[in-house]
Order: sequence, then C-alpha cells, then structure tokens
Amino acid sequence: MAVSVFDMFKIGIGPSSSHTVGPMRAALAFCEDMVEKGVLEDASDVVVKLYGSLALTGVGHGTDKAVILGLLGETPREVNPDAIEGMLDQVKGDRRIALMGRHEIDFDPAVKIEFHNDERLPRHSNGMGMVAFDANGQLLHEEIFYSIGGGFIVREHEDDGDGDADESSRIPHPFSTAEDLLGECRRHKVSIWQLMLENEKTWREEATVCEELLAIWQVMQECTQRGFRVEGNLPGGLEVRRRAPRLYRELQEQNADEHLDLLDWVNVFALAVNEENAAGGQVVTAPTNGAAGIIPAVLHYYNRFVDDASEEGVIRFLLTAGAIGILYKKNAGISGAEMGCQGEVGVACSMAAAGLTEAIGGSLEQVENAAEIGMEHNLGLTCDPVGGLVQIPCIERNAMGALKAINASRMAMRGDGQHKVSLDQVIRTMRQTGEDMKSIYKETSLGGLAVNVPEC
Repeated sequence: MAVSVFDMFKIGIGPSSSHTVGPMRAALAFCEDMVEKGVLEDASDVVVKLYGSLALTGVGHGTDKAVILGLLGETPREVNPDAIEGMLDQVKGDRRIALMGRHEIDFDPAVKIEFHNDERLPRHSNGMGMVAFDANGQLLHEEIFYSIGGGFIVREHEDDGDGDADESSRIPHPFSTAEDLLGECRRHKVSIWQLMLENEKTWREEATVCEELLAIWQVMQECTQRGFRVEGNLPGGLEVRRRAPRLYRELQEQNADEHLDLLDWVNVFALAVNEENAAGGQVVTAPTNGAAGIIPAVLHYYNRFVDDASEEGVIRFLLTAGAIGILYKKNAGISGAEMGCQGEVGVACSMAAAGLTEAIGGSLEQVENAAEIGMEHNLGLTCDPVGGLVQIPCIERNAMGALKAINASRMAMRGDGQHKVSLDQVIRTMRQTGEDMKSIYKETSLGGLAVNVPEC
C-alpha cells in the first residue's frame, strides 16, 4: 500500500491515535463489513475484546468510549466532540446501542467490551477482536483488528498499511528508504516536498492537495487557540491542571522582545495542543495523538518568528514532514505500544525538524541531516504514561520535542549537510531499540514513571 501525506496527518479526537482513533475506526469498519455482507440488521449481540496495550491502558486512553462511537457509526474526523459525552451516557444508561445509527441492539459496555489484560495477540500489542451473533446465537461476522499507530488499522489477514492508494506502482516516485527518497530527488532535480506533491497528485488535483494541507494547518491553529482558552483540570483523575492558558496570558502581557521569549512561546504552543488532546478534543495526528503538539508548535514558531514565513512554506513543511513520517512507518513504527515514545515524540521531532528546514530553504542534505538529528537524540525514549493517561509525561514531552526539532534544524542549517549517521541508519537503530525495549516501557503503564509516580 502507498501512504499519503494525509494518512500521516489525520483529523481526529484525543487522547490517543492508536488507542482512541484506531479502535474507533476498527469498530466502524466492523459494522461497515456487516453492512456489505447484508447482515447488520440480523445482528443481536456484539462483543468486543481488547488485548495487550489496548487492554492495559484502554480505560485511560478512552478505548472503550472510542469503540462505542465507532459502533454508532461515528468517524474520528466528523464526530462532534461536544456531543460525545451525551452519546456515551445514553448507551451506558440504556444499555442499548444503534449500530451505524440505525439498528438497535442490547449492549452493556461494562459486559460487552472485555479487557484481556493478560493476553497479547501475536502480531501487535494493540489487538482487538470483534464478533457479532444473531438472535439464535449463530455467528454472523468476526474480525481481528490491529491498531498500529497514528490511527492506522489493519485486519488480521492484511499487510500493514491501510494507506491512501491502491498500489505503490501508481505513484510516479515510489520510495521505501531515505536513500530511495534522496536518490529520486537528485535524479529529478526536485526537493522532497516537490516529489511528495507529484505523488499526491496521483489521487488529488494539486490545488486540492494544497487546500487540504492548509485545512490541516487551520485545524492545528484552532486546536491551539482552544488550548489557550479552556481552563481547569484535565479529566482522568490525576488532577493535572492546564497550564497553557495562564502561560499564554503572561506572554501576551509581556512587553519584552518576542525573540527573547521564543522558548516560552514554543512551549505554550505545544502545551495547548496536547492539553486539548488529553481532554479528548479535536486534534491532528502528527503522526500520532500522543505527539500531536510538536509539529503545530514548530509550525507556529515558523509562522511567528521566521520573517518570510508564508502559506507556501507551510505546504512545503507538511509535505516534507509527511515524507519523513512515511519512512518511519515503512521501516520502523509510529506506535508507542510497539516502539515506545521514540516512535511517537521521536518521529514527530524528526518530521518537524525536516519540515522546518525545508520551509526555511535548507538543501536536500540539510533536510535529511535535520531529520536524523531529530531522531538520534530521542532514541530509547520510553512510553510510560502515569495512570494510563496521555498527560504525564506526554504533555511536557511534546514541548521538549518541539524545541529539539527547532534545534536540530538550526544545527543542520549551520552545516553543509554532510554527516556520519544517515537517516536510514537512525531509523534502523530506532526499530532495533524498540524491539529490544521491554514491554513494560511500551504503553502498558507497567514500568517507568507509571509505577514510580503515585497517582494522587
């Protein structure tokens, strides 16, 4: 499967792309499969089984809620965040659900959504099984899904991907590695963003690609603004207080040179987005929800602090960042349950560093160097969310990742693009590190800060 930039940047809801967006898409796909088979109206009972990381941190990540929304026929992009609680309360109160919004059956979430904490399906830690029966107890449909990070899902019998295209051969410039990507760019004398644009034109007109990329940027900006406005504590029981509104007001009131406050501005941009994500608001997976604040924060930095910033620069940024994200997805992974947080914050940092370098006029070699630096200094980053919530250390980690991305870009721009460690080598190292990392440090909340920090 070919992967589009719009697979890497999806509009959805928080708090997790792999634990919220993916399971929501899987539940919806399960119902759509029954519609295609003509058996949806015959269904009388549906059971959902969550395994591995989906079970261990599913409650804190809203996996059970996401499953309900998917069964109701809602999509991550179109669901109204303000209506979610009402829909969930009705299903829980009535103990009934309308599959695809049209076929009502008995459904008690406390019984029909099973958390198998001690079981892990062999293919991926984020596994879920779904079965449907008719009124006589006869099996109508069953499927196993894997939520493989960034909102991507695959069925048991499918290869990893569920990308935007049918076959990679349709793309004018296919690539699987950074060496492939850079080689194609050099042969055709184009930048990464130009090569990506040509690939995207396989599925959309150029004007549409640009419009949709700017729409992605608009959602990022709106999310940031909501994060500046909404006060109070985040849900989940940790009583984590939102910091972005206060910090934003303080920065607005200061009369000092904005450039002296650059670090604080980048911090507040990232905090605002990830506090919204933690609250279940609308965000853009970039490439995951847990790392959703890094690319918006760096784009805000570009827009605010770079003198010749432009919409064209935003488009170049996102296309380049998307290409780098595709390399990680193809050759390592973007799931915290599979790679640890290096697969989320590390990948987002690498993507943002490359995107910024392209937007400010870096060479092909400098872009690759920035991407490599961005990941090299996130290798081994664990995913150990306290209480199974995307709050501690996740929110602050996005602020740190954004600052690392900017610094990686600055370091690359100060050099000539020549460096000892290639992007392919660092991606390969990341994958090996993720495979060697103990499962307790990969989004299970069984190790690290998750067990050493009291949840009160």
